[in-house]
Amino acid sequence: MKLCTNSIVRFAIYFVVIAYLTADLFVFNGPLSHQLKSLNLFTNNKAKTASIVASVYGHQITRSQLDRAIYERLFLEGKSMADLSQTEKNLIKSDAIDDLIDHELIRVKVSNLELNVSDQEVDARLELFSKKFSTREELENAIKNQGFGSLKDFRNRIAARIQQEKYVAIQVDPSVIVSEKEITEFYEQYLEGLKIPERIRARHIFISTLDTPAEEAKQKLQSALTELQNGSKNFAELALAVSADQASKNLAGDLGWMSRDRLPKDFADPVFLLEKNKFTLIQTKLGFHIVELTDRLPAETPTLEVVRDKIQSALATTKRHKAVNDFRASLRESEKNKIEIFQN
Repeated sequence: MKLCTNSIVRFAIYFVVIAYLTADLFVFNGPLSHQLKSLNLFTNNKAKTASIVASVYGHQITRSQLDRAIYERLFLEGKSMADLSQTEKNLIKSDAIDDLIDHELIRVKVSNLELNVSDQEVDARLELFSKKFSTREELENAIKNQGFGSLKDFRNRIAARIQQEKYVAIQVDPSVIVSEKEITEFYEQYLEGLKIPERIRARHIFISTLDTPAEEAKQKLQSALTELQNGSKNFAELALAVSADQASKNLAGDLGWMSRDRLPKDFADPVFLLEKNKFTLIQTKLGFHIVELTDRLPAETPTLEVVRDKIQSALATTKRHKAVNDFRASLRESEKNKIEIFQN
């Protein structure tokens, strides 16, 4: 009887120990689990063998996914790894891993919600992306090079991204509030930078001395200037026939409104001194110009009412960017027991 009792006690102890070990390793992520991970006895070796860089809620993030995320990030910025320093490469790799982890964390959160994405929303995002390419063929080739089997697959990726953005917006947008005090303080602090400088509107007829000998270019425009002054031809005719500036020749030479700081100094200095509606021959480093100043606006300081919306929008954008980063960081922190990173 005593032997039987001892057996029962030993069995009960074994059961408790096994239950604790199971809970430590697989449920609570306890001290023993952490010790095994630090010794790389199981997970890390397996991860290295399988090229797993991270795990989120048990979902593995592979080296190929990381490489693709880095490629997509560089692709959207118009860069390549060859353009980056080693520090920049390490940073973009770390950011890409965080993005993949965030994607999985938010995907799990979104799966419990109903966040609809319309075809119109996807179309708008796709159209914005398509502007990076000159032809439909270039767009489709770029999509295939990123690993998408079809445009439909790419649209699904866009829809998933929009859905996640909506989830993040629900979390952060209520906290993005810009007060009247903040708007006023910004206006007063950055008033000098908000001032609108003197602006002019002008048109020109241009011949480059990079393509044409300087003396020949000067003589052509001198002849054109004579025709303008005697009225035998008008500015629009001569701009279309003579000017080498493809952007303005079909607009009667119009350059639009310009401030001094947006122009080359050797062009701005003489043009800002011109009288209105007077034809003048000017030489710059690029070539010769016949310029006519058509209008002028003096420098002005905008009132708070005029720039209020712009200031509010700028402050809100800054706050939202920080709020999104803070939310993502807090989400990774709150779910850290569900995240494992195997390679950095």
